[in-house]
Amino acid sequence: MRDGLKAPKPRLVVGISGSSAPQLGITLLRALAESRAVETHLVISHGARRCIRLETGSSVEEVAALADVVHHPADLAAAISSGSFRTLGMAVVPCSARTLAAVATGHGDNLLARAADVTLKERRPLVLAVRETPLNLIHIRNMETVTLAGATVLPPVPAFYHRPRTIDDLLRQTAGKILDQFGIDHHLFARWRTPEGDR
Repeated sequence: MRDGLKAPKPRLVVGISGSSAPQLGITLLRALAESRAVETHLVISHGARRCIRLETGSSVEEVAALADVVHHPADLAAAISSGSFRTLGMAVVPCSARTLAAVATGHGDNLLARAADVTLKERRPLVLAVRETPLNLIHIRNMETVTLAGATVLPPVPAFYHRPRTIDDLLRQTAGKILDQFGIDHHLFARWRTPEGDR
């Protein structure tokens, strides 16, 4: 690197939308802050701000402090709204059915949806942790649409092969699965291995 300058960190965009379980996004942000592997650019939707206040013991300001850069959801002129702003991709955690629909239809009327649209058009990884149950046909078709467009639908389905003991263990496993999609190393959960003798 010329003049002894370090290469800038790669950037990852994180969106938290207005679905239940903002703890999923908070856990991902904490893991990224601890790893220091990327520069995080965060968008918290208006709905997510209310969910954070209602469902967690954290304030929106405390959550925002976990990111390197925070963008207002109405700021469509933010850097992450342009494909010329290079990133590793984007994760929307959790992803509400409304945000899923916006991404599926290219309806970028807020920064979170616009950044997701940009991620797809630039052929960068887009991970949507869709958190809704049960699913209706509209949800299923929207998930098909975004998958065909290049996104990865990653519902926060709990796993038990790592023998979780707490809710945090379950949250960290989902965060780890998301980081895997971007090739970011972590030690958030014990990976599956065949038990000794089970061959």
